[in-house]
Amino acid sequence: MKTLILIPSRLKATRLPGKPLLKINGLSIISHVVKKAVKANLGEVYVAAEDKEIIEDVKNNGGEAILTSNKHKSGTDRIYEAIQKLEKKNVDLVINLQGDEPLIDIDDIKNLHRNMIKTKSKMGTLASVISNKNLYAEKSVVKVKTKQSLEQSKFPEAINFMRKIDGNIENIYHHLGVYCYNFETLKKLISLSQSQNEVKNKLEQLRALDNNIKINVALANYSPIGVDTMEDYVAIKKIMEYKS
Repeated sequence: MKTLILIPSRLKATRLPGKPLLKINGLSIISHVVKKAVKANLGEVYVAAEDKEIIEDVKNNGGEAILTSNKHKSGTDRIYEAIQKLEKKNVDLVINLQGDEPLIDIDDIKNLHRNMIKTKSKMGTLASVISNKNLYAEKSVVKVKTKQSLEQSKFPEAINFMRKIDGNIENIYHHLGVYCYNFETLKKLISLSQSQNEVKNKLEQLRALDNNIKINVALANYSPIGVDTMEDYVAIKKIMEYKS
């Protein structure tokens, strides 16, 4: 089973421009993510970026990176271009990791990968239990509703992804932006137009559900903070510097 891990990245983030190159313990956020991905030991790891500065940083820190177009509407489109450019043959599974989550847990990535192989799922993602009730109302925290409750031994289907919850919180979890697709599903996904639902909610995974592509969800034991704001960066920097 041949797996590729790809990390889409760009400097033009709306809320925190330049975030992939912000440093923690002397290393950029993007390079921290690369090191985690390499440590997971599931396959080759590449950063797909539209900025030469990111490419240089990753390579200077021992990682692999490839330059992609700056016209992409989503990270999925970016990683597909990278695969084409890399001319990788016979790829079975592709893992799409967020470049702004240096605290992502390696065991959670491995668990998702294991579930994909075991169930022959077309597309999978991660979600964690919501322990802080305030997050249900937080629009920046993406939620996923699953058919059954999320447990370590299960890989239930996602019914919907949303930013806000109206009332019922049964089987609703904190969605983590990590995806694993079989190669044919990824190919199909990027050939589809953005759905209205996807554009309205700014959630690219809705393109899959709107086109009847099932997404299975694996339980993540850890819920990493993504770096979206300067406050997030300061919080993560504290955690990581304390740990080291």
